[in-house]
Amino acid sequence: MDLSFSIKAFDELTVHELYELLRLRAEVFVVEQDCVYQDLDNKDQQSIHVLMYKENKLVGCSRLVPPGLSYKEISIGRVITSEKVRGTGLGRELMKVSIQACHEKFGPKNIRLSAQVYAKAFYASLGFQEEGEPYDEDGIPHISMVYTT
Repeated sequence: MDLSFSIKAFDELTVHELYELLRLRAEVFVVEQDCVYQDLDNKDQQSIHVLMYKENKLVGCSRLVPPGLSYKEISIGRVITSEKVRGTGLGRELMKVSIQACHEKFGPKNIRLSAQVYAKAFYASLGFQEEGEPYDEDGIPHISMVYTT
């Protein structure tokens, strides 16, 4: 399997990479999950973007948000895999690379994420622990989870 990753700050993304990233996010979050929300939230410009390619096609991505922007901790958000590769283990690979990149870019600090409730077992299997009660975010149940270093 020809799998590769690109980890870039917003200003390092080419216009083609940015277009593919935003297209994939719209495809999954807006169309597939039928969720109308403001994806472009002015956090992308300050974040690190993890792009996952299979055979030179973007099949997954995540956003590493610096501490203090969304939460006091570093956070991982906008985690997506294309429907074509779900169930193949690539989501796990994307998260492993994302966690490692958080530590490389920001140091060995705790990482927070807002998980869709249906995916909490997936994140727990990577070492994230639930914190607090479920809450509604854009009409979808979420739970806060923290990865402790």
